[in-house]
Amino acid sequence: MKDDSLLKAYQEQPQVWDEMFGADGIRPEYTHFVTAIENLPASEMTRKDELAKKLFMSQGITFTVYSSGEGIEKIFPFDIIPRIIRQREWQHIEAGIKQRLRALNIFLKDIYHQQFILKDGLIPAALVYSCPQFLREMMHVDVPHDIYTHIAGVDLIRDNDGQFYVLEDNLRTPSGVSYMLENRSITYRIFPDLLPKNNVQPVKDYPDLLYRNLLALAGRQDSDATVVLLSPGIYNSAYFEHSTLARLMGIRLVEGRDLIVHNHFVYMKTTKGLQRVDVIYRRVDDEFLDPLAFRPDSALGVSGLYWAYRKGNVAIVNAMGNGVADDKAVYSYVPEMIRYYLNEEPILKTVPTYQMADPDLRQLVFSQMDRMVIKRTNESGGYGMLIGSAATEEQMEDFRKAILEDPRSFIAQPIISLSSTPCYLNGVLQPRRVDLRPFALYGPSGIDIVPGGLTRVALQEGSLVVNSSQGGGSKDTWVLGE
Repeated sequence: MKDDSLLKAYQEQPQVWDEMFGADGIRPEYTHFVTAIENLPASEMTRKDELAKKLFMSQGITFTVYSSGEGIEKIFPFDIIPRIIRQREWQHIEAGIKQRLRALNIFLKDIYHQQFILKDGLIPAALVYSCPQFLREMMHVDVPHDIYTHIAGVDLIRDNDGQFYVLEDNLRTPSGVSYMLENRSITYRIFPDLLPKNNVQPVKDYPDLLYRNLLALAGRQDSDATVVLLSPGIYNSAYFEHSTLARLMGIRLVEGRDLIVHNHFVYMKTTKGLQRVDVIYRRVDDEFLDPLAFRPDSALGVSGLYWAYRKGNVAIVNAMGNGVADDKAVYSYVPEMIRYYLNEEPILKTVPTYQMADPDLRQLVFSQMDRMVIKRTNESGGYGMLIGSAATEEQMEDFRKAILEDPRSFIAQPIISLSSTPCYLNGVLQPRRVDLRPFALYGPSGIDIVPGGLTRVALQEGSLVVNSSQGGGSKDTWVLGE
């Protein structure tokens, strides 16, 4: 089937799981899509590719790369070939994420209340207390419905064995969901008949599910409740997402200066006077939320917000202090959390992780640095990372020194190959590495995961780094129905 013009030049990568091609040719989930595009002339595919770029440009679908102190806004690169996931595989992913999120949520409640998991010695207390994101201010604070992780973006990768592994949990202010929604709307424009023909599950319900969950956290009747989205402002790299989600949910997009705290209640300034706020979906990091409680130099937060939250007069999504659960050093203990709190075996696999604070593991990693990925435990966006197979001896030496100076701040993992998928680049199909970030919503009625997520693509040839800030792009993720 690979003899047609579009597919014949495609070269699969050795020792890498290809999402579209298996040992017996095209995987079953891709057959309908391939049949639809295999005889399209190159000019038609290029026209669709150009149309996608124009749509992204006209709709202002951008992100910001901070380079040498300047914010440079860029169009988010989009690949028109979708990534397709079978229903059975998706059910496995969904069950695994729900299990993981339940355990992490209980862990957060435990760590900020009785700390049973520390007393029982399953996690070293020093690991938790040394985490920069562990907020002592959250000790013995009761959060609405005991939910800390209202919105999670769990990063998954597929190894060359075809199995999905959790790479990391994003439980603070996970981003990327607007690109998932926009990718789908662009796909409808360029392949209008293929989505219904393939029985692709919709993702459009996400804003409604999120809004329903936010409203359920309000302490007052729905008709009286006010929900706002708190953004750091137009210079934030994810501002496009903030404005998109606020628009789709029909809620106000606000900045810190639009809110005020009076008598431990939060109010929004409007042309008609002050209006009480019940729920804040915040996209501002913990330390900037309240200059009176955290960083006094923050101009992004609201003075007094912490005490209004502590007294239960406003709900904040996600809860403060969540960073202790998605710290990369704590990640290796999540399978134990699942066994401890849920009495279940983990459904999804995790990547072997070596704590650099352990002298024996540190020695092991130093002796095999060319086969390791070394990460700072509290960096994101692909920063603070060394991929041994692509690093120079000088870079490795720099990391060795940094690790020895502050071992707690580093972990190492074996290099996982990451599956590849065909991308339409420069008029031909080329393999590029991908990951997957499904978005889970945890509300009073349970956990919802829209069938799909953000597939991020390492657009540079041979690269394993999919982050948009490091030259990555994305593609639409199709989850097929029954």
